[in-house]
Amino acid sequence: MKTVAIAIICKTPEPGKSKTRLSPPLAPEQCAAISSCFIRDLSSNIRALAATAPVAGVALYTPAGSEERLARLLPDDFAFVPQSDGDLGARLDNGIRDILARGHAGAIVVSSDSPTLPHAYFARAVEHLLAEDCVVLCPAIDGGYTFIGLSRPHPELFTDMPWSTEVVHARTVEKARALGLPVHELPIWYDVDDRDTLAVLAADLAGEALPFEREASSRPAPATAAFLAALGSVETTVSIPAPVAAAREATAP
Repeated sequence: MKTVAIAIICKTPEPGKSKTRLSPPLAPEQCAAISSCFIRDLSSNIRALAATAPVAGVALYTPAGSEERLARLLPDDFAFVPQSDGDLGARLDNGIRDILARGHAGAIVVSSDSPTLPHAYFARAVEHLLAEDCVVLCPAIDGGYTFIGLSRPHPELFTDMPWSTEVVHARTVEKARALGLPVHELPIWYDVDDRDTLAVLAADLAGEALPFEREASSRPAPATAAFLAALGSVETTVSIPAPVAAAREATAP
């Protein structure tokens, strides 16, 4: 049976090196702790999806030598693929190549910072990747994407990209179109990068309104929920950058 790998791109949590943009309000030890919660919850949700969809869990991880510590956060059946050197684009491109070389029909690389991503979004991405050579994107509210899916390597999608800016998603769509690749857009979601998006996560887990239309049910994230319950409330001022809306309109059928 053909399978699509869902790879969590992650750094093994360590105080002072994990989720540093969350400090403040979090202390370095808390940043590492919530990163561990994200990885634990997202990987558990991927494993649960495998009961109904042809997917396999992968950790696209760094640093080398941290496998034993990271394994404590992951289901037993997750594979380990080390990240390469280079910028984020090089690590994404090389990671996808390495995953496809293991015999998977497609590769989805997802941020470790999106522990509640709906199963429905992954399932739709898997269907597209098994059907054709295409690009599947789940846009993020900050203008990037929470995951990208490919069935073949396309290094052009990852070169000359202004990473960590609000135009990453839009530029990726432009590059895919220039290559003649079909682009399948999923509903917008979020990843947790700062205080504002931490508050979005808290609202999500509490079942409250989000700063975008929720088109599928969030997945449970029990480890993260327990951490946030102990942390307390955080106010949110997050908004959706204009480039995301523009790119979604451009790729709408």
